[in-house]
Amino acid sequence: MKNKLITFCIAGFLNSVALYAQYPFNDTTLSDEERINNLISLMSLEEKISALGNNTYIPRLGVQGSGSVEGLHGVVLGGPTFGTNREHTPTTVFPQSYGLGHTWDPGLVHRIAEYISTENHFLFQNARYRRSGLVMWTPNADLGRDPRWGRTEECYGEDAFLTSRLVTAFVQGIQGDHPQYWRSAALMKHFLANSHEFGRTFTSSDLTDKQFREYYSYPFYKGITEGGSQAMMTAYNSYNGIPCTIHPILRDIVMREWGFHGTLITDGGAFGLLLSDHKAFDNRAEAAAACIRAGITKFLDTYRDAVEDAVIQGLVTEKEIEQNIRGNLWISLRLGLLDKSEENPYARIGVDDATEPWTREETKELVREATRKSVVLLKNENELLPLDRSRLKRVAVIGERATQVIEDRYSGTAPYKVTVLDAIREELGEGVEIRYVASNKMDSARTAAAWADVAIVCVGNHPWCNAGWEQAPVLGEGKEAVDRMSLLLDQEDLVMQVQAANPRTVAVLISSFPYAINRMQEKVPAIVHVTQCSQELGHGVSDVLFGHYNPAGRLTQTWVRDINDLPHMMDYDLRNGRTYMYFEGKPLYAFGHGLSYTTFSYNKLRTDRKRIAEGDTLTVTVDVKNTGKYDGEEVV
Repeated sequence: MKNKLITFCIAGFLNSVALYAQYPFNDTTLSDEERINNLISLMSLEEKISALGNNTYIPRLGVQGSGSVEGLHGVVLGGPTFGTNREHTPTTVFPQSYGLGHTWDPGLVHRIAEYISTENHFLFQNARYRRSGLVMWTPNADLGRDPRWGRTEECYGEDAFLTSRLVTAFVQGIQGDHPQYWRSAALMKHFLANSHEFGRTFTSSDLTDKQFREYYSYPFYKGITEGGSQAMMTAYNSYNGIPCTIHPILRDIVMREWGFHGTLITDGGAFGLLLSDHKAFDNRAEAAAACIRAGITKFLDTYRDAVEDAVIQGLVTEKEIEQNIRGNLWISLRLGLLDKSEENPYARIGVDDATEPWTREETKELVREATRKSVVLLKNENELLPLDRSRLKRVAVIGERATQVIEDRYSGTAPYKVTVLDAIREELGEGVEIRYVASNKMDSARTAAAWADVAIVCVGNHPWCNAGWEQAPVLGEGKEAVDRMSLLLDQEDLVMQVQAANPRTVAVLISSFPYAINRMQEKVPAIVHVTQCSQELGHGVSDVLFGHYNPAGRLTQTWVRDINDLPHMMDYDLRNGRTYMYFEGKPLYAFGHGLSYTTFSYNKLRTDRKRIAEGDTLTVTVDVKNTGKYDGEEVV
């Protein structure tokens, strides 16, 4: 019996090895094309249709599924959207993408994406977890053309060039720099011109070809041609009257011009919406055939019956299906799922070192660095900030947001959370009395503010509106499926009452998007802005308030004074007063605004040539000098 058992174990091991050596597509010495051609030749029609689904999984041939996961500012295996796993799958949570944009730092964004991808790979293959997916639905390359957009929190800002730099850096960080293998695949979303929520499933975003080229598509273009992304999600809406899911630009421009040959996926339920909302087709078979002809390689929807009917009716051929799934199989090849090569540098993540990455001190420091660099100092009258601890005896901390780190729809469940109140208590320690009040019931906020040497009041939105799908009880809040109906901050009255009781008031605005905080700007001496979700939110804020870090964050979107300063929500023509490029009014805070504790001088502006012709590159140089009393960073 013992000898038979040993024989069985050895045979099982050899069979396991043979699984990755029995087909030519497992052979890493062959070209990518040869390997994919072989794999397709071995697949049945049923398997080919199955490969049009979200998870490219072919068990008969030993092809492991790639899986997929959200990852805008951390791996999403918990949080409000995926809450069933929140108790046992913690993941590192960075500031929202909108806050990462405020850093203006592609190098930092690259490091963050590299970390997120590494943690994701750990969760995918570590024996204790075996969860997550290697196709990461990130970054969001959409542009924040209007601050009412409910998903503003997911974008990097309103500028196409800055967004393209951050998107490219994020994609490269996710995928890694190995010539053959990717750590994870970065799937950009949502193509194209998707910056409104109400009516997104049936309306059209109409714009000129010039604006398509120079603005709305530019971050996607750079994400593909420079970043190397070969995965992208189409948007729900139409573009110039044609649903993005079936638009000719997918083949004509994205594939033929930009060299895209990977995975093109529909958004969740978008296939069905072609019939129910866009009214573009009479039946599912016709809709499926149109998607495949347009270049869609994956359906995030119920689709199998429709594709089978399309084949039976002769609307789409098996060869066309084969052509489309090539991109999905190529992604699997890049992710190392078609072989077990020792050349894959990512194959041992979570295997050789089983320490959870979110428990490491360097992880916590990276999140803290990202958070403090995302803080924008909006106002600092009479140099109230940074606060001098040695002069403080009594500090009032006011507002519910001081005790909260709230997850958004695309946030994971953090392993720990540091609130603003936590960090202030840690900073001040013994010898400074701190009073916290949540609201102004019975004028308790006024009382605490009047008592204190300084009052720190924390206000802001709730990232998922503390409500169900498509619901936002507070008009100034928004999220996916809900655009904001107001730019007013419902808690501004609390700030103004605190300021009236104590002129030494610091307002901490913790929000996912801009607010028209005109009264605060007029009366409150110091205002800082930071976005939601970071597990190091409190430390990031306290590092700035107490001068451990000189704020260098800069706004990436124009903050208007009044909602009537904005054009019609459905007007996608930028020339009609949109973004800093065409807005002619006086903003509350301009694009690029952000103060520092020090000052900088700019001198000797010069170029490397006196004349420039079409096709030339002009280099502009300027000397920047710190002329103040604090060390600091400057966004030029």
